[in-house]
Amino acid sequence: MTASGKLVSGVRTFAADVTEGFLEITHNSFALIGLAVAFIVIMLTARPDLRQAGEEQLMTWLQARQAQVLGMAIEPGASERATASNPKDLPKEQAAVAFWLSKKYRVAPEPLAVLVAEAYDIGAQAKIDPTLILAIMAIESSFNPFAQSAVGAQGLMQVMTRVHTDKYQGFGGHFAAFDPVSNLRVGVKVLQECIARAGSLEGGLRFYVGAANQADDGGYAAKVLAEHFRLRQVAGGRAVPLAPPPVLSTQAPAQAIPVAAPPATPAAAASDKVALLSDL
Repeated sequence: MTASGKLVSGVRTFAADVTEGFLEITHNSFALIGLAVAFIVIMLTARPDLRQAGEEQLMTWLQARQAQVLGMAIEPGASERATASNPKDLPKEQAAVAFWLSKKYRVAPEPLAVLVAEAYDIGAQAKIDPTLILAIMAIESSFNPFAQSAVGAQGLMQVMTRVHTDKYQGFGGHFAAFDPVSNLRVGVKVLQECIARAGSLEGGLRFYVGAANQADDGGYAAKVLAEHFRLRQVAGGRAVPLAPPPVLSTQAPAQAIPVAAPPATPAAAASDKVALLSDL
């Protein structure tokens, strides 16, 4: 064999040895990686808390990266806090009411869908017509969950929060007055007590607005009953024209006297709303 032949043979042998060594190292590396992955999987299976912590860290990192890209903080679960649902998913009667109220009061139908469904549900429990509950909300706040009167009546049903604080304890405290569903439930409870105390619907409405001892309730009961009548027609499938929204009842009697005049307290100074009936 010539010198050049020996050189070529040596180069081939060297290349073969290098290739074989590389393949063996690579194989061993993959095997090591595989073992590491298997170990991690076993650990995560045996320790769900570690898996959850890892998932949370990964999600936090991904959200932080997305926030950097978008240039603002994000919160994927925010929609779960929203008081909204698809009105088309409601029963036909409730959907008709929700869409009619949406057009009249210029409020999005999605949050109204939740309120209408809740009014029907709690109305059945309290044995109060749900369209009456919705009529009171319409007259009191025009479906503004953050409404507040000059005397401190708050939320959809314009309940005097500082007087009925105890009724909000089951909802986490008085700030629940600005949660639409919580305010609705507390308002219905107050309304139910007012009707029971007065012995009639119209009398209960006068109690609700704080005008039980007055000759004039500022037209409050008439406004509520008129809106109630229209909503019942809508619920029954009739076409009802959209009348101008009524004036908020919190602009009605300013000097109403409570039914059982309590001692002079901060609540007594706000005696133009039913919520001041702290002895209910």
